[in-house]
Amino acid sequence: MTNPLLTPWTGAFALPPFAQLRDEDFAPAFETALAEARENIARIAADPAAPSFANTIEAMEQAEATLDRVAGLFFNLAGADSTPAREALQRELAPKLSAFSSEVTMNKGLFSRIETLWQGRESLGLTPEQLRVLTLYRRMFVRAGAELTGAAAERLTAVKSRLAVLGTAFSQNVLAEERDWAMPLAEADLEGLPGFVVAAARSAAEERGQAGHVLTLSRSLIVPFLQFSPRRELREKAHEAWVARGANGNDHDNRGIAAEILKLREERASLLGYPSFAAYKLEPEMAKRPEAVRDLLLQVWAPARARAEADAAVLTEMMHADGINGDLEAWDWRYYAEKRRKAEHDFDEAAVKPYLGLEAMIGAAFDVAGRLFGLEFKELEGPFYHPDVRGWEVTRKGRHMAVFLGDYFARGSKRSGAWCSAMRSQKKLGGEIRPIVTNVCNFAKPPKGEPALLSYDDARTLFHEFGHALHQMLSDVTYSFISGTSVARDFVELPSQLYEHWLEVPEVLRAHARHVETGAPMPEELLEKVLAASTYDQGFATVEYIASAMVDLAFHDGAAPADPMKKQAEVLDALGIPKAIRMRHATPHFAHVFSGDGYSSGYYSYMWSEVMDADAFAAFEEAGDAFDPEVAEKLERYVLSAGGSEEADALYRAFRGRMPGVEPLLKGRGLLEPV
Repeated sequence: MTNPLLTPWTGAFALPPFAQLRDEDFAPAFETALAEARENIARIAADPAAPSFANTIEAMEQAEATLDRVAGLFFNLAGADSTPAREALQRELAPKLSAFSSEVTMNKGLFSRIETLWQGRESLGLTPEQLRVLTLYRRMFVRAGAELTGAAAERLTAVKSRLAVLGTAFSQNVLAEERDWAMPLAEADLEGLPGFVVAAARSAAEERGQAGHVLTLSRSLIVPFLQFSPRRELREKAHEAWVARGANGNDHDNRGIAAEILKLREERASLLGYPSFAAYKLEPEMAKRPEAVRDLLLQVWAPARARAEADAAVLTEMMHADGINGDLEAWDWRYYAEKRRKAEHDFDEAAVKPYLGLEAMIGAAFDVAGRLFGLEFKELEGPFYHPDVRGWEVTRKGRHMAVFLGDYFARGSKRSGAWCSAMRSQKKLGGEIRPIVTNVCNFAKPPKGEPALLSYDDARTLFHEFGHALHQMLSDVTYSFISGTSVARDFVELPSQLYEHWLEVPEVLRAHARHVETGAPMPEELLEKVLAASTYDQGFATVEYIASAMVDLAFHDGAAPADPMKKQAEVLDALGIPKAIRMRHATPHFAHVFSGDGYSSGYYSYMWSEVMDADAFAAFEEAGDAFDPEVAEKLERYVLSAGGSEEADALYRAFRGRMPGVEPLLKGRGLLEPV
């Protein structure tokens, strides 16, 4: 039988043949794709013709086309719809793909050709985009160890291979912990829970083939349980299970893996001549140096901690008034913060959710994209990779721009969190290729026949991930190497966090926040409360985030700690984190940092980007219109369509005319107001 992964995908929009996918086809497809890529790379390196941009860089851009296609599909499935076979293959592939990557970047013939082009770049007549791509290729090779020889080169290859294996193991351990834990809820345990939480718990039980109601470690279920359940002992049990993922002393314990990852990263940086892994990792980012990251985080930490400590005192008084003595604990914070929000803002999340149906919020995200960038969305027939997945064709003035896939509901086969990825990226080299973009979320799935309701935080997540999707959909570059979100890590969150601002534009909520049963718009009084409460509890949110970012930085800025958990405790103690607040992501399940190198030394980037997104949205406010066409056009031209075609700070300055300070961020989080 012909392997459908290797034959041309000739269906509508050249989508993967989802209906024909079989797990057993992936391993042979990867073998064929790797062999083809190796042949292509060897041919480029041995080309007797003098190096040119076309026969070296452009040839490399196309050398791994089949591998990119197969991997783009497989790794999307591995994160969003894992199976035992896919998990096993992912473990098998990690060292193989790492070895291939090292083969390419350590290929002396290939690097020699790139270096020749680099040294003679001024005489090549390159376009600015071509010069940028050449610069980035050379930087990638140098940072990957192309200038190393002998034992150092061999050791770096071994280190990177081991890191790939460990990152895969870390991720799969977290998924297993989340899949295996569930807490049955008796009827009495449902006391005080709003209908949407009860429905989600019933749906979670159905998904696991159980009767009744269960609580899982899905964020979209456990957070509202912690907000609304008056049963303190159940809140404690649930919260402690949530924060203990990866640290339960079983086969899925990640603490030893984290220690080994940090040691190997330190060695990797040392082999490449850097004083620390943070110094190595931050060099190509906007921040450049660990000191710049620490300075930003500490500027925000002091006002955030002051706000959180003042809030903790109020919540403690509320708890004592309930007859519970002692200290406010981490499993108490969300419960009393929700009660306080209802009392002070007359804001009840359970009253808001019926106006934030999933369908309405998808429509809102699409509408905003239409008004800003002229995009239109037409729903497509499946099948896609899972029955829950939906698809849309994205067009502009009749031109096909992208296929967008939305995978919104939590399930046991999906890792936690929310993310955007591309099964296929935009490029023009060799003919126009438009992207296939996915948004993956973990919203609580409603019982069959009932509408899916989102919290305001869920709705913000939907807008956030759609901002990433726009970065892919609107990409307009020649080379895939700089396409879409291929930008500095501390710049990549700008489009996503910026897009969240349109959820707070009153006319967007007035148009789309409609009751799922009656269709009535959200009452103006409730809408005003929603917007007024948008900065509520930001002391807590900011402290738990910065704590994680500071621990990440401390892990990588200096010698690797032999005991990461001890180092984590030391950092948090030095910061003086309030007793009732934990890190947003404790080390044993800190997937951003340990499931791969993506956000290692880079978890700060959300806040770095937030400094820009607050300032970027101010450009629309200064124009007097959240949909100002001139500002939107500049945003698309210099940010959303530009990919990595220039350095991130140059792109931002081209859009805004300057770089911002930290004040817009503090104002946006309500941290400038006196405590």
